[in-house]
Amino acid sequence: MFEGFVRELIQTSGTTINLARGGHGPPLLLLHGYPQTHVEWHRVAPIFAESYTVVAPDLRGYGDSGKPPSDGLAAYCKRTTANDQVEVMAALGFESFHVVGHDRGVRVGHRMALDHPERVRTLTSLDVVPSQAAFENMDASLAFAWFHWHLMRQPSPFPETLIANSAKLYLDFLLERWTAVEGAITDEAYAEYLRCFSDPETIRATCMDYRAIELDLIHDDADRGRKLDVPVLALWAGSMAKRPGWQTGDRLDMLTVWRERAHDVRGRAIDCGHFLPEEAPQETAAEILDFLKGRQAAS
Repeated sequence: MFEGFVRELIQTSGTTINLARGGHGPPLLLLHGYPQTHVEWHRVAPIFAESYTVVAPDLRGYGDSGKPPSDGLAAYCKRTTANDQVEVMAALGFESFHVVGHDRGVRVGHRMALDHPERVRTLTSLDVVPSQAAFENMDASLAFAWFHWHLMRQPSPFPETLIANSAKLYLDFLLERWTAVEGAITDEAYAEYLRCFSDPETIRATCMDYRAIELDLIHDDADRGRKLDVPVLALWAGSMAKRPGWQTGDRLDMLTVWRERAHDVRGRAIDCGHFLPEEAPQETAAEILDFLKGRQAAS
């Protein structure tokens, strides 16, 4: 995986970020989701690297990046995690860049676009409804689909203990229930996910990432009604029969929600499950490249 990419560890003001970097051209930052690492981009990163300088980091708390020991919400809120990535890109010589996020990575990218609008050229959201909209419209369907949110937000060490006692079972359940395309997650990628997810420090840190929604929602409320000026592409899973209610519940519409938060939004569903970069890599990459090409031509 990631043949031709270089691996780097970059020290930020708050932690150490592990990443893979490759390609040439305008900078493109890829932010992964839960329960994965930067490895989730292994099928699309080489496609992007033909036209862009691709940076695929592990978020703080994930993979081989640092996992600060703090139990304070500020250590794992999206503002802090976004600041990590702004520092990483600056260290690599990139003052502004395109952002593609999946799952947790979208939440980091959204906060980054709010806090650092001069840095983010475009934002692509893969299968995410913004946190504020989701929690303010939580219904039975969405709560069932998001059981892990409600588990992982419980006080320490309850969720950490439960997950650590059966880490492989928990990981396998999430990957199976959120995937619609059989065999999409390769054996090599799965081995990396399991290696990283089995680390008790990863379990602790990722629970803190989910608990930090309490602070994330405070930050979101302070920005209520503020729309992003950066162009937004929203792509989402069109096949979630195994997880009804995923992201939108019975009340929300993906494009409507994003259009309430950005001036320029386009997007559509893709016939796959939650893991778009692995389940539909060619289609996902083509949509993103078309979006980026159009935005470069307009600028």
